[in-house]
Amino acid sequence: MPKLIIDTIAVEVPEGTNVLEAARSVGIVIPHFCWHPALGKAGACRVCAVKILEGTPKGVQMSCMLPAQDGMVVSTGDEEAVALRRSVIEWLMINHPHDCPVCDEGGECQLQDFTIAGGHSIRRYDGRKRTYINQYLGPYIEHEMNRCIQCYRCARFYQEYAGGTDFGTMGRAAMIYFGRQQDGQLESPFSGNLVDICPTGVFTDKTARFRARYWDYDMAPSVCPHCSLGCNTIPAARYRELLKVMARRNDAINGWFICDRGRFSNAAVNTPERPRQPLVDGQEVDWNKALDTLAERLQKFLEIHGPESLAIVGSPRMSMEGNIMAARLRDFLKAGTLSYFEDTELNRRTLEATGRLTRDTSASLADVRGADLVAIIGCDPSEQSPMMALAIRQAWRKGARVFRVESGRSEAGDTGISPLYESSHADSVASLPLAEAARPVLICGTNEAGLEALQITPPAKFAFLLNGPNAFGCAELAAEQGAASLAEALAAGTIKGVVAFETDLADDLPDNIQVLATADWRATALVERAEIVLPTTAWVEMDGTFINNEGRAQRFKQVMHPGLPIKGLTPELHPPHGFRKTAPGSEPTPAWQWIELLMSRMGAQSLDAPLSGHWERLKQLDPEQGGLSVLHERN
Repeated sequence: MPKLIIDTIAVEVPEGTNVLEAARSVGIVIPHFCWHPALGKAGACRVCAVKILEGTPKGVQMSCMLPAQDGMVVSTGDEEAVALRRSVIEWLMINHPHDCPVCDEGGECQLQDFTIAGGHSIRRYDGRKRTYINQYLGPYIEHEMNRCIQCYRCARFYQEYAGGTDFGTMGRAAMIYFGRQQDGQLESPFSGNLVDICPTGVFTDKTARFRARYWDYDMAPSVCPHCSLGCNTIPAARYRELLKVMARRNDAINGWFICDRGRFSNAAVNTPERPRQPLVDGQEVDWNKALDTLAERLQKFLEIHGPESLAIVGSPRMSMEGNIMAARLRDFLKAGTLSYFEDTELNRRTLEATGRLTRDTSASLADVRGADLVAIIGCDPSEQSPMMALAIRQAWRKGARVFRVESGRSEAGDTGISPLYESSHADSVASLPLAEAARPVLICGTNEAGLEALQITPPAKFAFLLNGPNAFGCAELAAEQGAASLAEALAAGTIKGVVAFETDLADDLPDNIQVLATADWRATALVERAEIVLPTTAWVEMDGTFINNEGRAQRFKQVMHPGLPIKGLTPELHPPHGFRKTAPGSEPTPAWQWIELLMSRMGAQSLDAPLSGHWERLKQLDPEQGGLSVLHERN
């Protein structure tokens, strides 16, 4: 490993590390625009200049392009290097507009930071600025080409890293343009990352435009709930409204990026029509009345029909805390059925798939990106979990062979708008050249083909695409608690009533089944049918835990308080004017707390916290860290 000195600090770094990265490893920040840890070097901006005092090559060099070498002595504060950096910043700012006060990037702009840090504060240029016409790039991304500093990050990410083909670099010399051949929505399912990766304000989040500055946001580390991968995010909110979602780095899972589904799916949280007030037979009541009525009706139902006729239903989109408390409610009421999955086959296959994974065989997204052979079996990563498709692309870019296992078919390439990688056809898992691979990963759906792949030899790692952010956790609880699918319980004919928590039950739930209550933050069909509705908090309005598809438990923190957002309220939805101690619409409560309150109303004593006993180890999880595998006890 090379040993060098940077600004009198001794540094030892792995072979192949450049000087810029070596400096960052000891807290020395060298200004840079084109370099990015996920994209590598480009040498386009010329602002990362340092001076090599000893070693080769000597003199002023670009630190992003220069590998760290043994015995090298580097100065980042040398007058010659500082002068070059100051000059480059001034060149870049010649054509930059004076629009920081109205730019949505203000406060989180890398160009602002390095311009001030470089000592450039007075403009000497008084000529005409270069200007461009902006493009319409769809409903999510605003384009302001006049702010561009030609760092090429956007094109490198979009085309090389993400495999997009409808956006790129046009023009020549000083008239470079980054955009599309014509106006239109960007086609890549990862286009929103242009907002995060641009070091200035060329691409900004249109859905949050002119709504707040960076210092106005309520932010906290969170986990994406829109598939089972558990990508790390930073939601940003203000005035009880989720304004935008940004990617949060986690090298073991999503790396630096997230997909557009995770970034722009905020409408369900913000809609004024979501359940925000407890309802009893369609009438708004306070939460005390709702709980008293539910306790009374549950007691009467159990007396008439017996405990075996009641089903308690959890959900793969509900946190571990809520699902654990659902099991305790089943035990307290002695209910006949506890369900976490509606479909019988899905219940069986999910339990079998997750139950057979171990720490040695469960593949993270980092494992997929580092694989030398990837096989896709009975699933569509682009549709089910786009970030999995992006991970497959990174493996393919590094030389991995990609196979689609489909009996009797010979299609190549991924489904979707554009192929992210080239793939070969394989009739079966047995026909895969796994013995030739050192790091094979099999990506499976929860179907028979995926389960059959578990029998293969030689061993490989597996990544199952599950049907919710906490589907793995539900499978663990189902095995632990002896839960059955709701469809199986209904087929037995003993169930006459259900109490459901954040559950997406089919619309064809039999008419003779009494939906005593449902707790949810979405306006589902079950909410319309339930006798009693308890509004719950969305994931950004609470602390909680999800377990992703690889068995990695991750904590997410509360970003904002529940309540009606200020924007978008029509006159009929606007609360009455007047003084009040709480925000209007702030009644939503985490599902696990509703269960705890209900059990207390019905006589339960000394209730334990949700994460206790076997699950107490999850209580101390740090959301800023990489999470904790629940598979550590398995061989």
